[in-house]
Amino acid sequence: MTPPTRSSPTSGAGPTSGAGHASGTGPEAVGTSQPRRGISRRAALGFGAATAATAAGAGALGWFGRGAAEARSGPRPEDQIVEFYGEHQAGITTPAQDRMCFAGLNVTTDSVDELRLLLKDWTAAAARMTRGQETTEGGFDGGSYHAPPEDTGEAFGLTPGHLTITIGFGRSLFVDAEGKDRFGLKDKLPEALVEMPHFPADVLDEQRCNGDLCIQACADDPQVAVHAVRNLIRLGFGTVSTKWMQLGFGRTSSTSQAQETPRNLFGFKDGTANIMAEETDRLDEHVWVRDGSWMDGGSYLCARRIRMILETWDREPLGGQEAIFGRTKRDGAPLSGGGEFDAPDFDMPGSNNQPVIATDAHVRLAHPSQNGGAAMLRRGYNYADGTDAQGNIDAGLFFIAFVSDPRTGFIPIQNRLAREDALSEYLKHTGSAIFAIPPGTAEGGYIGQSLFDS
Repeated sequence: MTPPTRSSPTSGAGPTSGAGHASGTGPEAVGTSQPRRGISRRAALGFGAATAATAAGAGALGWFGRGAAEARSGPRPEDQIVEFYGEHQAGITTPAQDRMCFAGLNVTTDSVDELRLLLKDWTAAAARMTRGQETTEGGFDGGSYHAPPEDTGEAFGLTPGHLTITIGFGRSLFVDAEGKDRFGLKDKLPEALVEMPHFPADVLDEQRCNGDLCIQACADDPQVAVHAVRNLIRLGFGTVSTKWMQLGFGRTSSTSQAQETPRNLFGFKDGTANIMAEETDRLDEHVWVRDGSWMDGGSYLCARRIRMILETWDREPLGGQEAIFGRTKRDGAPLSGGGEFDAPDFDMPGSNNQPVIATDAHVRLAHPSQNGGAAMLRRGYNYADGTDAQGNIDAGLFFIAFVSDPRTGFIPIQNRLAREDALSEYLKHTGSAIFAIPPGTAEGGYIGQSLFDS
């Protein structure tokens, strides 16, 4: 095995790769690995062809300190790479990882050239980090000893961890609060990129809402995800500032049929009817934008920070919890019977001339059959952010959904849930945002290029 060689970061000079499909695999396929173009932050610690020859004398190299046998038996880093380049951005249909770091940012420059340069720098850095490399070729130990390092270093020695980085644009990138043009992009504002409405019972913290740009980093390791967001923000010093950030753990949805349905902090299986990566027809109908515009091949990300009132919920009897969800707690089956993935029978009669799945049950109100067929690809995470001033746990769901049009695929459903869902009594929505997620790019291009070149 030939050891990987160091090269310069992707800067637009590389050859076009057919949007990541040269090998017949999509950009979202976990394990997709093109030849690694540089020695990674992990490879520097002992990965590569020198494994057998140098392991015995590499105790000072850290990673091999665990022993060559353990190194060979662990996951191979090249099997943990999700290719950044492709028709669609990774981090949407990619099998959901277990950790997330999400940030909303404000653009602080008035220069469209600086904005475009930032997106080029972000694309190059994201492509490197998702391959397990440091942010730039210099890394944290390159460049001048008297200057800040080019990489913050906390991911050095960690595996790629199926890292995906997804970048989006907020409505305020196009027009300000008064509707004035920003960066000459007003005419390219998509009609679907609307402001998220204020739903009934929302208790929004404006410091947790919206943003000109967003970064979603998902990985198997939280440190890998945080490192990615931190270093993109660092690359944007002077061009962007961080408005808010959210860490997530324990995915609350599956995005692949190979994954089991996870549980939310209420203990129930979540996202049973989710759109899956294998359902290409449903993705084209409900997730991907197909309108011939600069957004073609992209999607819209709808985010809601939903605090769960755990202290109240934990006092609710099991029967009451199941009636509120409309599913059994242990296996996630609908109360009308069958297994988790059996269709709920909303007409099945129960006691007192009421349906067995109550009219205000969450599964009924959220189900596509009850919403004109509207569906979304959910990709949320649990969060736990300590306690409030009263000593109550601040924890819940950082809800993320990808849709082809928030006006039809998300907002009507959310409005109905806010008004009718029995579960709403135990929820408090504190953050909210919609971002346009542009399509992916081929190597040599950059995220958002279709916007600026259209």
